[in-house]
Amino acid sequence: MPRTSRKRSTLANRAIVATAALLLGGGGLVAVNVYASAGEGDANRSTPRTQNVWQSMSTIDCPDVATQDQLANVPDAARSEVDRNLALIDSQITEAYKRFADEKAQIERDPRFADNAVLNPLKDKRTATLERIALSIGRVAERPQGLEGLAPCTLRAGGTSPGQGGQNGGQGGQGQNGGQPGQGDGQNGGQPGQDGGQGDGQNGGQDGGQNGGQDGDGQTGGGQAGNGPEASDFVDITTVRPNVQKVRTARGGSKGTFTTDCGVNEAGKFNSDNVIVAPGVSNGAHHMHDYVGNQANDAFATDDSLAAGETSCRNQGDKSTYYWPVLRLQNGQDEDDANVDGGGKEGNVGEIQTPSQVTLTFAGSPKSKVTAMPRFLRIITGDAKAFTNGDANANASWSCTGFENRQLKDKYPICPEGSQVVRTFKFQSCWDGRNADSANHRTHVAFADRNGRCQNGFKAIPQLQQRVVYAVPPGPGFAVDSFPEQLHKPITDHGDFINVFDDKLMKKVVSCLNGGRACR
Repeated sequence: MPRTSRKRSTLANRAIVATAALLLGGGGLVAVNVYASAGEGDANRSTPRTQNVWQSMSTIDCPDVATQDQLANVPDAARSEVDRNLALIDSQITEAYKRFADEKAQIERDPRFADNAVLNPLKDKRTATLERIALSIGRVAERPQGLEGLAPCTLRAGGTSPGQGGQNGGQGGQGQNGGQPGQGDGQNGGQPGQDGGQGDGQNGGQDGGQNGGQDGDGQTGGGQAGNGPEASDFVDITTVRPNVQKVRTARGGSKGTFTTDCGVNEAGKFNSDNVIVAPGVSNGAHHMHDYVGNQANDAFATDDSLAAGETSCRNQGDKSTYYWPVLRLQNGQDEDDANVDGGGKEGNVGEIQTPSQVTLTFAGSPKSKVTAMPRFLRIITGDAKAFTNGDANANASWSCTGFENRQLKDKYPICPEGSQVVRTFKFQSCWDGRNADSANHRTHVAFADRNGRCQNGFKAIPQLQQRVVYAVPPGPGFAVDSFPEQLHKPITDHGDFINVFDDKLMKKVVSCLNGGRACR
């Protein structure tokens, strides 16, 4: 969705937002609700039935169909139909969440109303859609079994992670949830969340316990759109211990870098599509994306149209597309998309912020030479549904300029005056050597292990390291766009990339990395 204007916050707006960032002794956030949705997670979770617990329910939690083993190898002949039905399942959850939000007062008075008005109709729709997915695969291959078991959904509190109920905040003090920020910066070593280790478990745990404990019982705030974020989603970066660990480059590794300059989306190219996950489906993301690089990217883009598209990259040999959820100020100001799908209609409100800086760097492997990426390779890093799915695929990191040795995974940072918010995405750097994509858009690529090596016969490829910086006011006054049910949680942040380098430029990238040179 192109935009025709760019709003800027007034000093008054900035002051209002900044007042929400008042800190208590020890760096804890003031225990107020700064802001106050439906998603995919554990199918076997039981639902509490007491009136008080039902009153705290804030989101819809459904099994994530796309990540199930039954759909790990969808035949090419069925892929487009399966993708359309998976996108329909996301729309069904969004519609159910809207009904849930509209009827929340009635649900609080009568918990059974949630079953009759929200959960049972959603189950019926999901059952029919899952049957269509099974039929489409069954026409060309063995029919997947057990998909019908993924139809039921539950309600749960917005301040909790999957399986933890209202204990999320209290456990944070022991590092079980709060420890995740320290694990979130896989850096060059291994699976996301393994390197960086327990370094921030203590601080992250303390803040998860102190702040999450206050809000972790599900007493979520009412934010600008009514679906998050909340005070416990933020942490003062100065209270976080350094937690970044780097893998040492061995002899035979590839020490070079290649940086491509594609701007900061000055043209204001936005849409709520996702051509990787939901090709051919308008509003397949249910939230707005920033785009740099290829300007032809929408739900209906093909390899041919991307190859023919214009690019914002200074080097015209790079027509790759780089996109991520927009970041907005939660200051009560309407954006141009306030009344459209993917924007205000789905709880994504506030002023879209143009990054002050976007750095796109391709790095080598610390243990081996790299091989060229195939053209049109698709990579998704992070999980847009991590709040309800769990953090197995979460991989975005949050920090502040001047503090980037401290990375957060499931908290937004509160930066000191003069410091800017930083989002970092380090993409998978190992490739199966055959496929440009896979049915779940993940298994054709992988992260290196904690020692920086590719496993299972995968080959090292240039690793995209994406750094996006924002000059936003200090304090808990911003959030990324998300599926409405994901409550704008920072752990849902994610990045998408399609390689459209021409062959000559990709050869230069590989040569620079393997030769130990810093190239542009």
